Amino acid sequence: MYYYLFILAVGAERLVELAVSQRNTRWSLANGGKEFGRDHYPAMVSMHALLLVSCIVETWALARPFIPWLGWPMLGVVVLSTVVRWRCVAVLGRRWNPRLIVIPGAPLVRDGLYRWVRHPNYAAVAAEVAALPLIHSAWLTAIAFSIANAIVLRVRIRAENAALALV
Repeated sequence: MYYYLFILAVGAERLVELAVSQRNTRWSLANGGKEFGRDHYPAMVSMHALLLVSCIVETWALARPFIPWLGWPMLGVVVLSTVVRWRCVAVLGRRWNPRLIVIPGAPLVRDGLYRWVRHPNYAAVAAEVAALPLIHSAWLTAIAFSIANAIVLRVRIRAENAALALV
């Protein structure tokens, strides 16, 4: 029961992200931003929504147990990855967006975690996608969505690097 509530809380957090994204999209476009990679964005959003659904369905339908030695550390990974993702949002400010919008002439951000890691947000998302289902031992979901996320991130990072090279 607590796991389902936690998944709902993660879903609510995603809705907050979408609201921030919409605000940042308006600002970026108003400041000359150009959007790239529109074709992969719906797949990315769908994958993240289906991850939450799959966490609930696998746990319920296959009666996955909570295994403390696995669940508690995975909860820690999810919490830490969420902190890292929101730290990325704070560092990027109005330029953060799950959409791929580049403002011509704007310098690359090299503050915060971006000093040491080129894509800290993507690393945090990968950790979260793997760990969230494992909190309640939904290992099929963890495997399937980790693979799907790797495919989406491969497309996304290529599109992002190409877009940054153009402007």
